[in-house]
Amino acid sequence: MLYFDHNATSPLHPAARQAWLDATERFIGNPSSLHRVGARADAALSEAREKLASFLGCHALDLVFTSGATESANTVLHHAARMSPPGAEIWLSGIEHPCVTEAARHHFPKLHRLVPVTRDGVADLDWLTKGLKRTRPSLLAMMAVNNETGVVQPTREILALCRAHGVPFFCDAVQTIGKLPAAGLGDCDWVSGSAHKFGGPRGVGFLKCPAKGRVQPLLHGGSQEEARRAGTENVPGVLAMVAALELREGARMPASAAAVSAQAPAADVGVRAALRDAFERQLRRALPGTQIIGKKSPRVWNTTLALMPEADCRTRWVVKLDKLGVAVSTGSACASGKEEPSPVLTAMGYTAAEAARALRFSAGWETTEADWQQLLSALVQAHREMQPVRRK
Repeated sequence: MLYFDHNATSPLHPAARQAWLDATERFIGNPSSLHRVGARADAALSEAREKLASFLGCHALDLVFTSGATESANTVLHHAARMSPPGAEIWLSGIEHPCVTEAARHHFPKLHRLVPVTRDGVADLDWLTKGLKRTRPSLLAMMAVNNETGVVQPTREILALCRAHGVPFFCDAVQTIGKLPAAGLGDCDWVSGSAHKFGGPRGVGFLKCPAKGRVQPLLHGGSQEEARRAGTENVPGVLAMVAALELREGARMPASAAAVSAQAPAADVGVRAALRDAFERQLRRALPGTQIIGKKSPRVWNTTLALMPEADCRTRWVVKLDKLGVAVSTGSACASGKEEPSPVLTAMGYTAAEAARALRFSAGWETTEADWQQLLSALVQAHREMQPVRRK
């Protein structure tokens, strides 16, 4: 099966799998136990915390290990709800992941405001600049890279605005970490990450917390993670996550396009972006009418979100491609009266009919030029098979 859905989840990398197996055998104790077996597990956890902190550029004690991005986001919104004064708003972009938007609706049902984005999928900095001069929200949430479009958000500019106005900044970095350097993310007040997006195991992630002040825990029952997250730490999962991140952080050495085609996993981001861009040009030529969403904006190297040409909507692109041996995802399902269009595309100004034609192709570090070409061939074939039969 040709896999182009890495933004949903990436396959477990062999290095992460080996790290997990090794940790399972070597560190059998509970890190909270006082005996030597527990102390060894605690030491391994501390070493992993230090490594992760070095990538992000923060203090190791700022990091809390969680079950993943959803728990991390819910923790941030829970904390904000407990700490915000009555009537205070929180702001989040109109293109946030559901783990952020749904948590915001739960904790701030009538007190969350959506920051608009441009047609190209970038947060409207002019709106934000003017808005912060009038109102001070108790939290601003903005992802670093959008999971559907791959558009990179102006995180540094947003952080500077938040600093100038004394607003805590939460950055969902799930689609950034493992694809682009993590350096500098630790400057944000809150940062979330998830291991399975970059080759680590499912069910483990982290939350970078503010250096000062007490975090209001989402989970209760123990004093683990400096009383910020109750529950026995997943030592093998954490070590596997850090092993995967070490690999990805070191996978940006210069390489030629030929090396990428030969399945070399260590390759320059620019080379991989060039392969993606070449695919997009060929796709638009092969299937006239195809549009690349967010094309004018900076995008992470692995993601293409395309509005495909008109076709029989009753035959879903994803299902057709799956039968051809290619796994992709859709920005939104075809309108059926029950399914809503992608909130991301709606925020960008696309209609429900346009959103129903969106397909997302997200590659991994091991994706080759030949894989992109095979994807293109499958799309052309699927489009051909989806055309209505003309009666003579």
